[in-house]
Amino acid sequence: MKSAPVILAVVSLFSIEVLSAEGVQERLDARSAEFAEKVPPELKASQRKAAEDLRATGIVEKAMKVGDLAPDFTLKDHEGREVKLSTVLERGPVVLTWYRGGWCPYCNIALQSWVEANPEILKRGATLVALTPELPDATAATVEEHGLPFVVLTDLNHTVAERFGLVFDLDANTAERYEEKFQLSRKNGEAAGAKLPLPATYVITPDRKIAYAFLDVDYKKRAEPAEVLKVLDGLRK
Repeated sequence: MKSAPVILAVVSLFSIEVLSAEGVQERLDARSAEFAEKVPPELKASQRKAAEDLRATGIVEKAMKVGDLAPDFTLKDHEGREVKLSTVLERGPVVLTWYRGGWCPYCNIALQSWVEANPEILKRGATLVALTPELPDATAATVEEHGLPFVVLTDLNHTVAERFGLVFDLDANTAERYEEKFQLSRKNGEAAGAKLPLPATYVITPDRKIAYAFLDVDYKKRAEPAEVLKVLDGLRK
């Protein structure tokens, strides 16, 4: 059964300039189709079962959603500087997005879409902040490789993702595969365990209210920056 994303947002009638010829989901779907042609059927079946089992836990329904008050937090960026959510919110809304790590090709596609959208986010008086469970050295490599112009924070041991209700245990097959292929425990630290966050995206208003939430158990599904820009436009009305 195919997962359906939860997308709850303040709707805006403002028109926005198209950011690129294709949306991020089109790029992600193209990458997924390319991958599907190369992998054995048993891996596809394992991935489907993992997604179905995760969906059955109700993680999407239990996670923070529109109308909730986002928890304040302080995390460090890849250069060791502390960033506090409430301080950033003093400048305007925050677009908060999680990515699994620089090892994830789908995350890198999503990050590129945020690079493209960042100027438009700034024009709307908002700040884009990305969170990842990866340790600072791995985060720094991703920032440099992709030229990320926005704040990227290490959510050490999933501390903030836990508070948002986004963290889940990898199934045994996936955990073994990720460790062998990506050395996940080295990227995230042993204390982080065989866990990952949903690659969720939120828009948070200056009073810490959640105005938009995108969550999906399928890591190949991500928020469209164009939709986030519509939400930010609506907040300015």
